[in-house]
Amino acid sequence: MITSKITKLIGLKEQTFLELLKTNQIIHKRARLIPLLKTGDEMALTSIFLSALRLVEEFRQAVFKDIKMPRSGKVHYLTEVQFPELSKNRIDGLLVVIKSGKVVDAAIFEMKKENNILDKKQIIEYMELAVKLKIPRLITVSNQYVSSPDQFPLDIKSSKKLDLYHFSWTSLLTIGRILLFKNDTNIADEDQVEIMKEVLHYFESEKSGVKTYTKMCDDWKILTENIAAHKPIKENSPVLAKAIMSWYEEEKDMALKLSRELGVKVKSKSRNKDSIKNEIKHVIKHKSIQTNISVKNAVSDIIIKADFEKKNLFMSVNISPPENSTNTAKVGWLIRHLENGKKKNEKAFFRNAKRIYISANIKYSRVPVTFSLAEVSKLKELNKKDEIKDFKLYVVRELGRSFISAKGFVTNIEELLSDFYEGYVQHLVNWSKPAPKIERVEDLIKVEIV
Repeated sequence: MITSKITKLIGLKEQTFLELLKTNQIIHKRARLIPLLKTGDEMALTSIFLSALRLVEEFRQAVFKDIKMPRSGKVHYLTEVQFPELSKNRIDGLLVVIKSGKVVDAAIFEMKKENNILDKKQIIEYMELAVKLKIPRLITVSNQYVSSPDQFPLDIKSSKKLDLYHFSWTSLLTIGRILLFKNDTNIADEDQVEIMKEVLHYFESEKSGVKTYTKMCDDWKILTENIAAHKPIKENSPVLAKAIMSWYEEEKDMALKLSRELGVKVKSKSRNKDSIKNEIKHVIKHKSIQTNISVKNAVSDIIIKADFEKKNLFMSVNISPPENSTNTAKVGWLIRHLENGKKKNEKAFFRNAKRIYISANIKYSRVPVTFSLAEVSKLKELNKKDEIKDFKLYVVRELGRSFISAKGFVTNIEELLSDFYEGYVQHLVNWSKPAPKIERVEDLIKVEIV
């Protein structure tokens, strides 16, 4: 039995590490895909998640890439881990990577379910333990949303010796869902496909503890009512700050939901510590808040705006028409694409057809020319001097009282984004200049045969 005090984890010989596990100097349990725990228990979630990493190669590769874990070597997946000689704390999850007979890397996981939020004091204690053991990363998982895994939801001073990462449960669910689509990143092994399906079935159960973002915070309603009543809003207002943070969580949830529908990763706007300061000034000045959603190969980013005064939603994309063409040709080109989209899915097209507008940006003019979808052909009648540079296609939905409703707002904005993308965005393309063609001399010279 090893009796010397544990001073580090990274750098231990594999045999020493295994001996510490065997003698319970590192108290632990092995991660199980079917844990003997109550459904919805945090440790059940931890055990199933870590088992999915162990059993599904593509899922493991995707998560390890985000947390910069080595994707080779032998990995131990442990739950309910304690180092009695160093701390009274029990770690929810621990990954340990073995290469060439040594522990070369590791990661601590802290998990929260349902509405449980991360505890700053607890995380700091875990950070201190990680530094003692020379573990280079700590990963938290909860129903709190962040822009990307390297954005941490708590205001904690970072350490050069330790990297912090965070996943929402919904983001992990989305990674798994994307892997089940038929594309270049999907799971190759049929048995692993079935394992991933079972894991996602558990995550998506109402009893699992995993929650999507279903409602805005109470401060969203208060802010909207204050703006409607023309009450002054101060930059240091906690109501304003909380409402903006709620919007940040919703914009991330919109991206994740669209990702699951499309089978590709949809990116929401990147946020940092300065974002909230800039957003506060924007909301006070413009009485609106906006973001952009990026879909790979889509015609453009989707701009999404919520207007507190008008209580409406606005979504738009930009479209580049053929260069060096007449206005008539440019408008005709756009109409053909819209007609093509209508033929492919009339139901989705007409769902918001009466709310769709098209603006033509005119060269040397700050004011675009706008018509409803039904009148888009009128753009052909523009003066030849008013050269069209590009188009903006947008939808406006009036929400009224639903704008104030915490649940109603989320339902409406996510529904509109899905409908707008399905009915219009996915059918639009930008014009691209054709590739140059080789012209041979013999093709350019006309030979007269007498």
